[in-house]
Amino acid sequence: MRNRIAALATACIIALPALAMSSSSAAPQFTLAARGGRPVSLVQYKGQVVMINFWASWCGPCRQEMPLLEHIYRKYNKLGFTLLGVNVEPDSQAADDWLKQTPVSFPILYDKESTVSRLFDVAGMPSTVIIDRKGKVRMLHKGYKPGDENEYLDSIRSLVRE
Repeated sequence: MRNRIAALATACIIALPALAMSSSSAAPQFTLAARGGRPVSLVQYKGQVVMINFWASWCGPCRQEMPLLEHIYRKYNKLGFTLLGVNVEPDSQAADDWLKQTPVSFPILYDKESTVSRLFDVAGMPSTVIIDRKGKVRMLHKGYKPGDENEYLDSIRSLVRE
């Protein structure tokens, strides 16, 4: 009985960081392989407003959203904003094939084992996180429907002025 209680207590403690993720929490740090093979770390973007978009090539809303994200990235990149597209598929080939048809200029990272997705409590695709210049999570957005990009833009415009 004691072992069972200890195991449950440990499981609850391990689960707390994911459950505690909210806007104003410090963003978990990570490093992932990027398209082209080089590793990219969130810490590289310290001092910038960072949007992390978790996506998959099989996800219809992700495909619909991607050109809009490219537009946002190009418009705000010079103002201290970056966008990281985190593909969550175990095999990145499908993502690479799809990106040939819909190219983007922002970094694409591969979370093949969903390690980073779990850090950010991602449950569905797409999911978007916006982090302020101090490294705090300021927005968690699940899913995408036309018009959601306006919410992203409002947040980005506000944060690049801070």
